[in-house]
Amino acid sequence: MTRLRRLLPRSLAGRMIALLLLALIAAQAVSLAIFMDERRMAVIGATREGVIARTVAVVRLLRDTPAALHARVLATASTPRLRFWLDRESAVAAGDNAVGRALRRRLAMMLGGAVDVRVAVADMPFGLFAHRARMPAMMMSPERMARMMGAMMTETGQAEEGSGANERASGRSGEHRRDGHGHSSDRRRSSALGLAISVSLPDGAWLNAMSTLPPPSLGWAWPSLVSMAVTALALIAVVAVTVRRIARPLRRLAVAAEAVGRGEAVAALPEEGPDDVREATRAFNRMHARLGRFVQDRTRMLAAISHDLRTPITALRLRAEFIDDAETRTKVIETLDEMRDMIEATLAFVREEAAREDTRVVDLAALVESLCGDLADMGQAVSFTPAEKHPYACRPTGLKRALRNLIENAVVYGERARVALEAGAGEVRVVIDDDGPGIPRSAFERVFAPFVRIETSRSRATGGIGLGLAIARSIVRGHGGDIVLAHRAEGGFRVTVRLPEGGRA
Repeated sequence: MTRLRRLLPRSLAGRMIALLLLALIAAQAVSLAIFMDERRMAVIGATREGVIARTVAVVRLLRDTPAALHARVLATASTPRLRFWLDRESAVAAGDNAVGRALRRRLAMMLGGAVDVRVAVADMPFGLFAHRARMPAMMMSPERMARMMGAMMTETGQAEEGSGANERASGRSGEHRRDGHGHSSDRRRSSALGLAISVSLPDGAWLNAMSTLPPPSLGWAWPSLVSMAVTALALIAVVAVTVRRIARPLRRLAVAAEAVGRGEAVAALPEEGPDDVREATRAFNRMHARLGRFVQDRTRMLAAISHDLRTPITALRLRAEFIDDAETRTKVIETLDEMRDMIEATLAFVREEAAREDTRVVDLAALVESLCGDLADMGQAVSFTPAEKHPYACRPTGLKRALRNLIENAVVYGERARVALEAGAGEVRVVIDDDGPGIPRSAFERVFAPFVRIETSRSRATGGIGLGLAIARSIVRGHGGDIVLAHRAEGGFRVTVRLPEGGRA
């Protein structure tokens, strides 16, 4: 089943074409089988009518001509597939089947009804719905039948069939398997015979006739096959054009959805294609507009609140200067300064979000290497493992800020940062290792919340404000990726920035 699924086309156009072709082939196969059976029955009917008509004519000629001319009459009346001969015995037994009875009545009526007529119908192996009669039960002995068939085939020039029949007559007559009635079970021989007739003559002799049906020919099927091929080509062309018109807006919708998920600015999509695709595009446009308004409203509200808090904080700091108790005054001023720094950080974050940097293709390896080089030049213990050039579509200023926050955290809390760029498995990873104790596993998710600080000293010099990780994850998720935290088995802490490979140029 898995191997079959791999063979199936993966595109919408490919699958629709494959399904339509399978349906066409199945329908044509059933129609062809029915037509073959109808044609077979028509050939059988026409052949039987011809044999009966020729037999009636031969009987009448034998009645009206001298016995000396009978051999010439029989030779002239015989054809490659119809053999006439005279014998003192009937070639057909007295019993017959339903088809044989109908033919016997027709032949007897054409001959006047005063003669003994015997008809046997052979088994026809080809044809989907063929009626399979038991011919051998009504025929003469298999050995005699084989001799007659061999002579018939030899005289009509069919060397291959004649040699086979003669071989069976001479060398294999004793090898026939018989059923409970002593009749031959050789299906090839019984199937080769189409019709056997025996008619009694006034002088006591029997006129025997044997007819073989021509083998089915597939020459007539070529027009059907050509018609099916033309129909298949027309279907492929129509489906390819139609599905392409449907798939184009779907692909455009998928690309736009991916871009929105990466935080990029996307224009409203044109509503094209069938009604279902138009409705999906219209719903996407409405969703995108609502999300944009929601983010803008929240950003403006956050900026307004942060900006408005500046005035009361400044006023409180001025009033704090008049506090007589020096210790109390120092603590109040420190608290107000901390609040001011938080507000400034919030405003900086909001300003960057409102700016919405354009996406462009950069060398991600060069971007990370330059960031690590700048931090190392500032005296921080940062190293970068050289990596191959990796073009990537992103918002480089925002991504650089996120990586800077993470690397600086590694230096502050883990003494040093070792940075590497890895690619594979449909994504690109920026791995940042340090030698610090890391973050408790229970706090892996909580540290990404705004203003959350795991460091308990509350000192801005050691614990920061609590927005670094929140801003970093917001930027990374805006690129369609995520940040994964883990403790290293050999000691230390690892932060992995995972970005989707879809952003690669």
